[in-house]
Amino acid sequence: MKIKTGIGIDVHRLEAGREFWLGGIKIEHEKGCIAHSDGDVLIHAICDALLGATGMGDIGQHFPDTCPAYKGIDSKLLLEKTKKLIEDKGYAISNVDSVICLQRPKVRPYIDEMRRCLADILELDPEDVSVKATTTEQLGFEGREEGVSAYASVLVYKL
Repeated sequence: MKIKTGIGIDVHRLEAGREFWLGGIKIEHEKGCIAHSDGDVLIHAICDALLGATGMGDIGQHFPDTCPAYKGIDSKLLLEKTKKLIEDKGYAISNVDSVICLQRPKVRPYIDEMRRCLADILELDPEDVSVKATTTEQLGFEGREEGVSAYASVLVYKL
């Protein structure tokens, strides 16, 4: 069996008055991501990790921010499309491990819901989808609440 790993990262600036989507769910917060899509950094990082693991480039290559079709798109749809792309290449997902970096809001109350949402899209058991969060102790752009970043690692295998 051929087993491969992939890593992904995404970063977005935060701005007052925008919706804040993270891990496929809307979180109440005074700021949200500036983005061509809905700006869900966690899903974007997972998409990049899956595409990278299978040698298929990155999210910008498949869903460019210059394409009007992706303007304001729900990132859950991008994850569904990414899953289909890797399945068409003969791969299945074993697990996802991820971390979100932001100062506020505290996302611990939302993590189980994020895990379930992502697991449903990827057709995995929620125990195979890890979502963690950390602050940067008020350091850097995340600590100053100017932006949010997410990192993801995936394990895939050839069917």
